[in-house]
Amino acid sequence: MSESAPNRARGKTAPPAKPPAASAPPEKSRVFIVDDHTMFREGLRQLIERESTITVCGDAPDAAEALIGIRTTNPDVVIVDISLAGASGLDLIKDIKVEFGDLPVLVVSMHDESLHAERALRAGAMGYVMKHEPAKTVKAAIQKVLGGDMYLSEKMSSLVLNRLLRGQVEPAKSPIETLSDRELEVFRLLGQGKGVRQIGEELGVTIPTVNSFRNRIKEKLQLKSSTEVMLHAIHWVREESPT
Repeated sequence: MSESAPNRARGKTAPPAKPPAASAPPEKSRVFIVDDHTMFREGLRQLIERESTITVCGDAPDAAEALIGIRTTNPDVVIVDISLAGASGLDLIKDIKVEFGDLPVLVVSMHDESLHAERALRAGAMGYVMKHEPAKTVKAAIQKVLGGDMYLSEKMSSLVLNRLLRGQVEPAKSPIETLSDRELEVFRLLGQGKGVRQIGEELGVTIPTVNSFRNRIKEKLQLKSSTEVMLHAIHWVREESPT
């Protein structure tokens, strides 16, 4: 008698089980760095590349190259310095908001947060970190901004919260704080020793416009002449950048 089909089936050796398919590693968040100091860009790149969840997709030394790079690389977050050649970091943040909408921007700068952080937030940034902060703080700020949250130091968070709760703007602590973003940018460029024509070329405005900004700076800072404005600006830039 021939063996029944069920018995023959039971006698067969089962094929080896296939190993489970390896899951693809999670995609890293992409960071674009904008800073006019090559060494800082490279240092920040090395810091980021040591992380398992984020990677650098590109960098640029100024606003013009940054916009081209952002269009090409499609990052998840942009890190911007306040001081850039040509258009300032604040101008770049505003341009990013116009062209790329909700793309988050984190400012990492040596400039005092008490003067620049709120300006950066008004321009559209999601956070502000000073360059002297430890690496773990910078990494935490990047992750928080990537998650859709705002990042400020504890000191600045308390200051901003207090202003919101009071529902009023506190008086400026120094005359410098009364300057508009553009006036502050002209003041910074004057402090770097740049002439009116050069400033106009960098900012894309006419010489009379630069002179107008300089006159408003003179009035707000209660200075007597353009020479005093220049000397005051040079002193301020040195105080801002002691190194």
